[in-house]
Amino acid sequence: MGSSCFPILSLLIYVPLLGAVTLLFVRREHEAYIKGFTLVLSLIEFALSIPLYFYFNEKTVGMQFVERRAWFPEWGITYFLGIDGISLLLILLTTFLTVLCVLCSWRAIEKRVKEYYITFLFLETAMVGTLCSLDLVLFYIFWELMLIPMYLLIGVWGGPKRVYAAIKFFLFTMAGSVLMLLAIFALYFQFYKATGTYTFDVLQLYNGHIPVSTQYWLFAAFALSFAIKVPMFPVHTWLPDAHTEAPTAGSVILAGVLLKMGTYGFLRFAIPLFPAAAHAAIPIISILALVGIIYGAIVSMMQPDLKRLIAFSSVSHLGYVMLGMFAFNMQGMEGSIYQMLNHGVSTGGLFLIVGMLYERRHTRMIADFGGLATPMPILAIFFMIVTLSSVALPGTNGFVGEFLILLGAFRANMLYGILGTTGVVLGAVYMFWMFQRVMFGEVKKEENRKLVDLGKREVLILCSVVFFIVLMGVYPKMFFKKMDTSVEGFLKFVKERNAYYMASEVMPVKVVLETVKKPAE
Repeated sequence: MGSSCFPILSLLIYVPLLGAVTLLFVRREHEAYIKGFTLVLSLIEFALSIPLYFYFNEKTVGMQFVERRAWFPEWGITYFLGIDGISLLLILLTTFLTVLCVLCSWRAIEKRVKEYYITFLFLETAMVGTLCSLDLVLFYIFWELMLIPMYLLIGVWGGPKRVYAAIKFFLFTMAGSVLMLLAIFALYFQFYKATGTYTFDVLQLYNGHIPVSTQYWLFAAFALSFAIKVPMFPVHTWLPDAHTEAPTAGSVILAGVLLKMGTYGFLRFAIPLFPAAAHAAIPIISILALVGIIYGAIVSMMQPDLKRLIAFSSVSHLGYVMLGMFAFNMQGMEGSIYQMLNHGVSTGGLFLIVGMLYERRHTRMIADFGGLATPMPILAIFFMIVTLSSVALPGTNGFVGEFLILLGAFRANMLYGILGTTGVVLGAVYMFWMFQRVMFGEVKKEENRKLVDLGKREVLILCSVVFFIVLMGVYPKMFFKKMDTSVEGFLKFVKERNAYYMASEVMPVKVVLETVKKPAE
């Protein structure tokens, strides 16, 4: 299915936007209607995304559900949408987590309720649009649009230091985006110089010829922009503040989806556009990923605040994603993509649980808890399951992803694999220590004795999370079969393009092109 007659991707992008516009005409006093409308709309969006999974042809390498319309043809800008096995799963993750975010905001958001849900629907449009875009201008527009609603979620509905956190998030992300924009223009004119054609079409740009020396600079600009979003060490410092100050749903969607836009950017743009530079950067990216894994785990141990602990754990977990990706083998790459999904489910679940505790106690400090398993046994069960998933217990989703990443890392470089394994041990230490301090022991504070256990809405939210933790842990084939062909084709393409560029360094480009077209028997 190379193309689609029915514009399902456009529908997925613009349904939330239509909902946001509709809410503009609803009076603020009708909060129950606003909440109900947003929930129904997010459920419709999730339901619309499910057919993508079933109609996706897992044997096809190319893009599917393609939509292409001339937009500004004289400038080479097209409205070009499409997905493969990589973006498919991330879109499903996005629509699923949005439903949970709407549900967990039901009682947590008390001020500017109408504006809050409008902002969230606008953010969903930007996220889905980013994952579907195959034109660099269209991608950049959606990429920047994600920044505005996330800035508002942190800055308006966040904690006491929300303005500082929002500005820091905005400045870091914007700095990377400006560099990427400059690189997009440089790539655009480089392609025109080589072919005489103006285009921002990513699939055409993949096959253009960019001198290796130029690739290094362009890759660096794209990579820095995506590394800030991941975030990789040392450009991660905006993340703990953003997570700590964001409302619960903001933290869930930030950890679950927005951070994955950085890793997705490497897969869709930075690596295939600049394969020679990407291969040359393997040692740098791998070392930074390993530093992030170990540093994030050690700093997590020291955190007195539950949200900051989980935020720093994200630095560690996303380090695994980058390590597997730059192993450039099937195990590492598939493990990396799977870990993106795992992190969204597991860390999203942890933030949901912390949010439920905060609604009851209005504190996130670990020292203010202790012995919560006694008054809140249902929460304790869910908390334990999600914690086990986060530390990659066999049978949970986390194990599958980390196992494949480490397998890929060992195949690529034995030392990287050994160092990466230390993060698994450190992860178990800080997560179990945190769980023990919050849930076990005597109830020493009187406020904790009176805590009410989870309600039906909260149980429904966490049951959804646990369902996918178990499903992805015991039946990963359901997800891998959709990405196998895409990942295999991706690795083959990057390997061939890298070989082409390496050959062009010692042979004239025309000779290399003829060699590629007529390979030696």
